[in-house]
Amino acid sequence: MVAIFKREFFQLFKGVKSILIVLLFLTTSYYAAKFSELLKGTMQLTAEEAEDIQLLGIMLLIWIFGQLFVTSLSHDSINREIQERTMRFLVTKTTRSSILFGKFFGIWMFWFVCMFLSFGVIGFISHHLNFFLFFQALALLTLQISFVLFVSVLIPKPSVTMFFGILAGLIFPILGGWLVLTSNPFISWLKYITPYFYVDDEDYKFLVVFLLAGLLVYLANLVFKRREC
Repeated sequence: MVAIFKREFFQLFKGVKSILIVLLFLTTSYYAAKFSELLKGTMQLTAEEAEDIQLLGIMLLIWIFGQLFVTSLSHDSINREIQERTMRFLVTKTTRSSILFGKFFGIWMFWFVCMFLSFGVIGFISHHLNFFLFFQALALLTLQISFVLFVSVLIPKPSVTMFFGILAGLIFPILGGWLVLTSNPFISWLKYITPYFYVDDEDYKFLVVFLLAGLLVYLANLVFKRREC
C-alpha cells in the first residue's frame, strides 16, 4: 500500500494540470489575503465573517469547483489501470484493498499538501488562520476524492468517468447550495444527504462528511474486490 501511495502522490505532482491547480489555489490564497482589508470595507460583514474574509476565495474554489478539480486529476485512477492491464500486475503483488487505499491516501495527501500550502500563504500574509475552516475544506475534499474513486471503480471506461465527474461537479454544488438555502418543506429535507449542509456552519457537523467519505470508500472496496482485472 505504501508503494502505491507514493506512486499516486508523486504522479499527481508531476502532471501539468496538477501544477496549474496548485498555482491557482496559491494565487487565490495570496490575493484573497492581500486584498482582505479592501473586501472588508466594501461588504457588510459580521465581526466573525470579517475576521475570516481572507479565506473566502479558497473556500469558494473548493465549494464550487472542488469536485471538478478532483475529477480532472483522478477520475481514471482505478479504471485506467484496468484498461491498460497494469492492474493485473498490481494484484499479483498486493491485495486489491491495498491498491484502493493506497490510491485514496495518495490523492488525499496531494490535496492535503495543496490546502496546507494555500492556508499557510493566507496565514503568513494575514497573520490569522482558521484551522476549523481548514478541516471543513479538507472534509469536503475527502468526500469528493471518495466519490471520484467510487465512480472509477464502478465505471470501466475513463472517458465515461470524466464525463460523469464533470457533470457531477457542475450539478452537485448548485443543487447542494440550493437545498441548503431553500425553505420548501417538501424538499428541504434532502439537504441532509448533501455535504454542503454539514460544512455550512462553523460547528462539528462537518465530521459527518468524513463518515460519508468513509462509506463511499468502503463501497468502492466491496465493488473493486468483485471486479475483473
